[in-house]
Amino acid sequence: MPSMSFTEISRPHPQVAVVTLNRPDRMNAMAFDVMIPFRDALREVGDDNEVRVVVVTGAGRGFCSGADHESPGAMPNIDGLTLPTIALRSMEMLDDVIGTIRRLHQPVIAAVNGAAIGGGFCLALAADVRIASESAYFRAAGINNGLTAAELGLSFLLPRSVGHSRAAEIMLTGRDVDASEADRIGLVSRVVADADLLPTCFELADRINGWSRAGVELTKRQLWNSLDASSLQSHMDAEGTSQLFVRITTRNFEESVAARKEGRTPVFED
Repeated sequence: MPSMSFTEISRPHPQVAVVTLNRPDRMNAMAFDVMIPFRDALREVGDDNEVRVVVVTGAGRGFCSGADHESPGAMPNIDGLTLPTIALRSMEMLDDVIGTIRRLHQPVIAAVNGAAIGGGFCLALAADVRIASESAYFRAAGINNGLTAAELGLSFLLPRSVGHSRAAEIMLTGRDVDASEADRIGLVSRVVADADLLPTCFELADRINGWSRAGVELTKRQLWNSLDASSLQSHMDAEGTSQLFVRITTRNFEESVAARKEGRTPVFED
C-alpha cells in the first residue's frame, strides 16, 4: 500500500480506491501535514481512469476529529506573510479539500468508522454517500470551542441533508449525533456493524459500477448542481442537456433495452 505521509491509497476492490486518513493516534485530526497529502491523494485517484468509485475513511477508531489543536503542522509557502494572510491561505487550503471531493469525477463514499468532529463532519458531508459504522458519531465542534460551528461548508451542506431546523439545533448545541440518529434523520444512507463497513461500501460501489461511467458521472454532477440551482426550470434545463448528451452520443440506452430483453447484464461502452 503506497503511503503519502499521513494518507494512504489502497485498491482492495475492483475499480475502487480507498483513501485513508492514517493518523490514528490523533484520531486523524486535520493537521496541515495530513490534509495536504490527503487532498493530493484525492487528486491522484481522481485522475486514475481505472478508479470508478472513491471511498474515504479513517484509520483506527476515528474518521476525522477535526482541527488538531496540539500539532497543527505548518502551511507551506508562507515565508514573508503576515498572520492574517497566513490564516486566509490556511482556510483556503482546507476549503480546497472539500472542493476537491466535490469536483472528483467519481462518486465518493464516506465510510464513517468513528468520530466525525468539526472539520471531519464537513469531510463526511462533502461525500456523495455516507455509510456509518455503529460506533460513528458526528459533532459540529466549532461552537464547543468558543468559535462558530459554521466551517468548511457545514452551514451549507448540513441543512441540505437534514433540514434547516434540525441543522440549526445540531450546530448551535454542539451535541453528538450518534449513528442511530444520523440514520433516522437522513444524515447517512445506512448504519452497519463496524466489521461490515468497508464490505458494504464495496457492495455499493459494485452496484454503481454496473452502470455507465458517463451516466454515473453526470448524475453526480447534477446532484451537486441542484444545490446551487436558482430555479427548478434552470435545473431541469441542465438535467435535460445531460440526458440528451448521453442518449445521443452513446449506445447505452439501446444496450440497456437489449440486455433486459435477453436477461443479461448490460455492458456499457459509452
